[in-house]
Parts: sequence; C-alpha cells; structure tokens
Amino acid sequence: MTAVTSATPGVVAVPGASEELVERLSDGLERVERLIVERTRHEDDFISEANLHLAQAGGKRFRPVLTMLAAELGDGITDEVVAAAAGVELTHLASLYHDDVMDEADLRRGAPSANAKYDNSTAILVGDLLFGSASDVIADLGPQAVKIQAQTFIRLCAGQIRDDRPCPDGQDPREYYRSVLADKTGVLVATAARYGAMFGGCSPEVVDMATEYGERLGVAFQLADDLIDIASRSGDSGKTPGTDLREGKRTLPVLNALASEDPADDELKALLVSDLDDPERLERVLELLRPHPAMTAAREEMLAVGRRAAEVLDPLPESDAKAALLALVASVVDRAG
Repeated sequence: MTAVTSATPGVVAVPGASEELVERLSDGLERVERLIVERTRHEDDFISEANLHLAQAGGKRFRPVLTMLAAELGDGITDEVVAAAAGVELTHLASLYHDDVMDEADLRRGAPSANAKYDNSTAILVGDLLFGSASDVIADLGPQAVKIQAQTFIRLCAGQIRDDRPCPDGQDPREYYRSVLADKTGVLVATAARYGAMFGGCSPEVVDMATEYGERLGVAFQLADDLIDIASRSGDSGKTPGTDLREGKRTLPVLNALASEDPADDELKALLVSDLDDPERLERVLELLRPHPAMTAAREEMLAVGRRAAEVLDPLPESDAKAALLALVASVVDRAG
C-alpha cells in the first residue's frame, strides 16, 4: 500500500491567542491531521489518495481549530476533543466533494477539484465515504455525539438542497436565504464549537453558549464570502470575482439590490436576472453592484451577526480562549473589509 502522509502541517494562526495557547492548538492540530490520515487510509491505494485529495490541497482547518478553542474554555484539548475535531473536519471535507460536483468547479484551493481530477460519480462516492469515516470517528465518542452528528448532517444537506433551489413563492427571499446559511454553513461551525465545549468538560450552560456562538460565527463567515465574491478584484482572494453571480446564486447583496424600488436600479436588476456567463455583462454587474447601497446593507448585516456572536460570550470570565474566540469573530468579518 502506498504511504499517505499528513494532510497539512500543524501550523495554527489564531488572532488574539497567547503563545502558549497557539502551541497547544498547533499540537492538537497535528494530532487531528494524524487521525484524519489514519481513519481515511484504505487497502485500495486509489481510495486512500482520493480520500485525502482535498485535505492535502490545504485549508486553514477553521472548524477543528474552533473545536479546540472551545475546549480551552474548559479542561483543554483531550483525546476526545481531537477525535471530535477530526470528525467535524472530515464532514466538512466530504461536503466539499459534493460542492465541487454541484458547482461544476475546476479548482478547489488552487488544486484540481475532485470532479475535475476524477469524475462526478467518483467525487460523489468519495464524499459519501468521507461522511461515513466522519461518522465512524464520532461513533467512538458515544450516542449523544452520534445524535448531534446525524442532526448536523440532516441540516447541512437540507441547506445545500435549498441553496440550489429558488425561494418558494410566498416566502421572503432574504429570510429564506438567511435560513439557508444557518443550515448549510452555520450548523457545522456550531457543532464544531459544541463538541469542543462538550468534550472539554464545560458546563451545559457553556456548551449552549459555544453552540450559539458557533452558528452565528458560521453565518457571518458565509455572509463575508458573499461580499468577497463581489467586492474582490482578480487575484485578491484566490477566488474569481463574480463566481456566485455567474452561477446564478442570489446572495444577500443581490437580494438587497433586487428588492430596490429605485428606478435608477432598473438596469442592475435586469442584469441580475439575466445570463451572466457573458464576461462583459458580468463586469457591468460588478461595476454597478460594488458601490451600491445593497452591498452596504449586506456588510452591516454581516457585522451585526458578528457582534451577536461575540455578545454570546459576554457572561464568560476573561481568558486566553475567550480572547481568541472574540478575535476570531473580528478576523472573519474583517475578510470582507
């Protein structure tokens, strides 16, 4: 069998964290990476390689780091916390394989996407396999952890399905989109923080705080991505500007613009419901949307969600972990300017 090396180096950059906390998180992340490799190794070399294709493409390991940070609100990073962090990251990686198929992507983190490297059928099956591996890891943590994993998976998949469909008639499109974000992005970030607090020995009250903090942080993270897709210039973020627009996704800035009743926005609104595969048409939309009040309103909402995430932690005593969790909110929203 071909040897499979660690997915990524155990290097952690956490704003607001002390040197001692960063050292503990880095050690914990190395353990998470080793466990991911161990639990995705297969007797078939092709399956082993495909399992780790996206993991080895890089990534900040945002969710497992959050799991370990939440554990630091209690007794710290135990073997159970490491297992929970690995299970969450495997779940996230599995969702990326499915995302690549749904988005018909060519690249992911600068490497060939799963569907481009293999094919759609293989990418879907490897994603399924990784969901199974995640559940296998979580099963070692007991029935409550398994129940949480199942409920998370249900919401995650439901959010992806709803994100790929238009808002139903009679529903407010922006409220619909907010609920989609909570499911497709917020829930897994919430579970990451919840597991950390649970297996870090925190009280039920702190576990509830961590869960709420995580969901709000996840929604703020996705809202920031919505803004970056429009505001970024080529090469700034590693993402091609207007990708969501070209795919017809109605993110919050787009929905805000479409709700405008100002006749001056008629051109923009007409373009937003047209086929934006045409580069000149897409560039015109970006030109009109970047300075638009719809972007300002979306940015203000993102900041408000971030503030509410931070406020959840107000009752906690001051600590390195709390300071890092608060700084994490700031770093998430600062990405969008």
